[in-house]
Amino acid sequence: MKKEWTGIEKVFPLFHALGRASLMVDIQDSHSGNLAMRIKDEQGRELMAITATGSQKGELEPSQICLPSIKEADFGYYKASSETDIHAAILALPGVNASMHAHTKELTIATLDDQDKPNQPADFIPVDPLGFYHLRGRVKVEWFAVPSGSPEIAERIPARLAEHPLAFVQGHGAFAKGRTLPEAFFRLCVANNSGYVVNIMRRMKVDVESLRQKILKNPEEHFSYDPGDYRLEGDGRCDFPEEDEMVREFHKAGVRIFESRLSPFHTGSISVRGVKTMFYAPKASMPRELPGPLIELPLAPQKGEDPELAVHRAIYEESNFQTVMHCYLPEAEAMAYFQNPGETGTSDRIVPIDAEGSFL
Repeated sequence: MKKEWTGIEKVFPLFHALGRASLMVDIQDSHSGNLAMRIKDEQGRELMAITATGSQKGELEPSQICLPSIKEADFGYYKASSETDIHAAILALPGVNASMHAHTKELTIATLDDQDKPNQPADFIPVDPLGFYHLRGRVKVEWFAVPSGSPEIAERIPARLAEHPLAFVQGHGAFAKGRTLPEAFFRLCVANNSGYVVNIMRRMKVDVESLRQKILKNPEEHFSYDPGDYRLEGDGRCDFPEEDEMVREFHKAGVRIFESRLSPFHTGSISVRGVKTMFYAPKASMPRELPGPLIELPLAPQKGEDPELAVHRAIYEESNFQTVMHCYLPEAEAMAYFQNPGETGTSDRIVPIDAEGSFL
């Protein structure tokens, strides 16, 4: 039965922002995927807020957020997503408050195979640091005869998500769990980026399977550091609101990073040097309506600091640079393993062949 709730306006801005952002980075088609999260109504009853079937995620309206019960058997409510039962099962997992499904195109391509069906597809193993660490080294891939809304998916995908942050339905798309909707979206973006890195490598004839085995055996040898867990706190925080121009520049740079796909959602970092402090954005890739924190911190290196932050401080300590930007560019990640024709190993740099790149 449909539940009436007068607080749609409290959750709608987040649904709207994430729906638009997912379309912007092409992990959704015009009407694909769904977003869901736990809510409580005025009486304290637990409901699920979920996007309506066929809704355009880039143009969501308040009337397209449906409120079926998580526990009662009302999944047939006609407006809610046909995959409502899958999301209800995901939201029933311990510690999970949100879930999101997207048609992650790059990951779809990277996980296709030409094996006879039915079969158990191979796990997808990321070869980039974001995917490897945030997705815990592998993504479980499942094949289904009916790859959308079937009872088998409603049983097996939540079971996979009980052990993993993200699971994939071969030829269809990914399901991610999260403590919040932004965290679920983050995982989808990271996974799709990992698929893109693998696809580029395959086009360049990099031996991806051999690389995967080497990374699984010794990830520290291939990656500079673990980027750390996705942080929930601080989004929208600004320690220097009086610096109007600087705040605008941080936000403009963050939007450009996200929309140009220079780094997945809420990854990378930006800093600006001050006299004794630095102004720091730990989630550089920021859509217009989903800003990360803007923090003022001591400029001098600190003991036991976050490795990402340590890089910024080390650069300032050893140079006169005034600003630093770090992005996880998928093309650069793939190029790091490319062997130029006639050479015996990979190169330690990218040699530009375009006019703008020549300025580097």
